[in-house]
Parts: sequence; C-alpha cells; structure tokens
Amino acid sequence: MSDYRDRIDALAERARGDRRAFDPPADPPDEERALRYLRDGVGDAVSVYVEARTGEFAPLDVEEMDRLERAANDWLELYARCYGRNIDAEFTVREVAELVVDTYDIADTARLLTGVPER
Repeated sequence: MSDYRDRIDALAERARGDRRAFDPPADPPDEERALRYLRDGVGDAVSVYVEARTGEFAPLDVEEMDRLERAANDWLELYARCYGRNIDAEFTVREVAELVVDTYDIADTARLLTGVPER
C-alpha cells in the first residue's frame, strides 16, 4: 500500500459514481461534459500517477494501479459516450500520461487514444 491509496480510492469511487449517474446526451456531442471528464477525471488520475513516479518514488501496488487504470478508462469511456460512441477503453495510466506529456493537451490525448471525435 502506498501513500496514494486514499487518493486512488477516491478517484475510483468518483469514476464509478460518474458511470452510474451517466445519462447519454440527447443530441451528441456534449463537448463541455466530455472535456469535464477529461480534466476532472483522467487528468486527476494522470496527476496521481505522475506524482507517484517522480520526486520521492512511491511504488503503487498492483491493486492501486488496477484501480487507477480502471478509473482513467471509465472516464475515457464516458468521454466517448458524450460523443455518442461506445468504446472499451483498456489503456494503461502510463500510456495516457506519456501522451499527455507528448501532446501537452488532455483533449488531444483522448482523441489519439479513443479516435473520438473522428477527424
């Protein structure tokens, strides 16, 4: 168990709550809500991952990584659903974090990973 357990648990619970509460937009896309899932969801998951991997390295255990990745993937799936698309996201937090670093943009990262919206 790492120092990040509580934050990861909170993110996982929030992602589950967002999934349960999700109501598809009547007229997709709902770009504002999609961006909110990225910034307030995926971005938070990436932030925890980066913090754990930099500075005073704090290894995350398998359960923590699984929960963090599930949360990030839940939000990426909700992002796609805001555009009327259903995807099965199975990305690692590392993949997402590396793309954020490469693109400097969470929305560009989501587009590259999910293919949503189509260009």
